[in-house]
Amino acid sequence: MSAARRLRVGVIGAGAMGASHARTLANAVASAEVVALYDRDTQRAAAVAAEVGARVADSPEALIDAVDAVVVVSPDFTHVDLVLACLAAGKHVLCEKPLAENAADAHRVVEAEVALGRQLVQVGFNRRFDPGFVELKASVTAGELGDVRLVHGIHRNASNATSTDDATLVTGSMIHELDTFRWLLDGEIVAIRVESPVVDGFRDPQVATLWTDQGQMLTAEVFVNAAYGYDVRVEVVGTGGSAMLEPRTPVVRRTAGQSRSSIGSDFVEHFLESYRIELAQWTEASLAGRVVGATAWDGFMANLVAGHGVDALRSGERRTIDVPQRPALYATPPTHAG
Repeated sequence: MSAARRLRVGVIGAGAMGASHARTLANAVASAEVVALYDRDTQRAAAVAAEVGARVADSPEALIDAVDAVVVVSPDFTHVDLVLACLAAGKHVLCEKPLAENAADAHRVVEAEVALGRQLVQVGFNRRFDPGFVELKASVTAGELGDVRLVHGIHRNASNATSTDDATLVTGSMIHELDTFRWLLDGEIVAIRVESPVVDGFRDPQVATLWTDQGQMLTAEVFVNAAYGYDVRVEVVGTGGSAMLEPRTPVVRRTAGQSRSSIGSDFVEHFLESYRIELAQWTEASLAGRVVGATAWDGFMANLVAGHGVDALRSGERRTIDVPQRPALYATPPTHAG
């Protein structure tokens, strides 16, 4: 593909995040052109399409056929079939997390990509592109903290309309931490325990304790109805120091004997810059026939750990995770052009 060519993108899903991705691609990614949208709600699709100068596709299949690459931002249960359709058509695809609702379905994507012999799938774990998280990982990778012993993650939402039961809190929200920890440490999670102070009803919040193949212990607190706002923090503790990703508080007010700052409640707004970077890098990589960010294998591994986490919460026991062998396709970045 010519470096000057613009990637013709189709977006499947025109909800809050789908609309945001479409606008970002249209307005902030010079190498992308949004040409088609699809949503089961045709009025919603038409409204977003009009904003970005795209047309409304009659079906996901028609959209996939009409574009160079696809962004999947539809409900979780649709992800696998849509990604497999993109692979069958040989199209690059950015699929919002999670890749699937369970590890078995996620592995179908891995198998399809391995059979194809090339990587086309990127999973939308956007924290890998967030400047703060990137700086935190750089500190870990450079050895500035010594040998990492502990990682603590906090993930709180004011409210959440998708993680609404014990299982989806793990598979839909905590799954961010499960990918982030693997990426930060360049390691694998080999055991998990998940607990909650709530006994009856929706067990929110939940706290996971995890162990890695490098002997580290990690904790992930996820509270999707914390009421006060959207709050994501991570601390990495090593033998030579610690590094903490703090909440964003650009303005701190000190009045009437009090110090205060604002906390937002919109996760899309909170990570807007990371989404822009993610979409821009995905576009450039797709034009070059490469994949950046989380691969289909990473998506599968996050689903695998999440599944054990759901089982651990239900059983009250620590669960050991047998990490499967990574296929050769994911050992090194692809070098072929698309």
